[in-house]
Amino acid sequence: MTLARVLVTRRLPDGGLDPLTAAGHEMVLPPPDDTPLAPSELAGVASTVDGIVCVLTDRIDADVLQAGAGRLRVVADVAVGYDNIDVTTADALGIAVCNTPGVLDETTADLAFFLILAASRRTSDAEADLREGRWTGFRMDRFLGQDVHGRTLGVVGFGRIGQAVARRAAGFGMEVLHHARHDTGMPGWIPDLDDLLRVADVVTLHVPLTPHTTALVDARRLALMKPSAVLVNTSRGPVLDEEALADALERGAIFGAGLDVYEREPQVHPRLLSAPHTVLLPHIGSASEGTRRRMAQLACEGVVAVLAGERPPNLVTR
Repeated sequence: MTLARVLVTRRLPDGGLDPLTAAGHEMVLPPPDDTPLAPSELAGVASTVDGIVCVLTDRIDADVLQAGAGRLRVVADVAVGYDNIDVTTADALGIAVCNTPGVLDETTADLAFFLILAASRRTSDAEADLREGRWTGFRMDRFLGQDVHGRTLGVVGFGRIGQAVARRAAGFGMEVLHHARHDTGMPGWIPDLDDLLRVADVVTLHVPLTPHTTALVDARRLALMKPSAVLVNTSRGPVLDEEALADALERGAIFGAGLDVYEREPQVHPRLLSAPHTVLLPHIGSASEGTRRRMAQLACEGVVAVLAGERPPNLVTR
């Protein structure tokens, strides 16, 4: 196998680069302070490498891919979603794209269910009062939240992560309904998202970011939800209209929300920062040591396979 040169755009967990190291490929590593590369910098390096290992905040657009055309053979995203990569251009240029499916499903589902619990039970509100000295003792009428057990969970997008959340809900005695664009053939499928939003006590979003899903939950759809409902998003920020969500929370049109992703990361809508009954996390859905390490390894394994003329199982484009 001919040794190649691979750009690694960001610092990865210990052990994440092991497949590249074992294959003997030369690696172009990120700066010590882990500063993200600007699009122009990515394009500048693309022509000098055979592969790129990137993360979801790296914009691997047409300019970057065209700059690498002729040498660049593979781009591997350390993520399941690959909306940060211009897959159409990559395919046209014969550049393979890989992602990291499967390895983060359970970890992300854990976090999604944590947000369901935390937003329903107002744990962020309660902890903030305790830490900031406002808690004066037990009161029967303070921090009243919504029960999770026995309620109806609406899962929007019923892929691996959505189904993993549904399994967790079963342990809480929840009725689980789900919406997907096509009939899943599974119990609880609701063909119309609007119908699901009307009946669910908790709604959790697990769809990829596409033109169809951008602003999927907007002001109109938020208005369909129960005033006691909780909304959770661990998919992609632009799936949800943050301005409309902040308005709904401030008016009490829905009870609460739990978010791990945002429309314009790392910016968070200022009204969400002060919205009632809201739990906000900094995009940590897959952030366990084991999962992040395995994600990095899987992305690197995809690069190694493509550079060896093999077809990896995590291939997005041919």
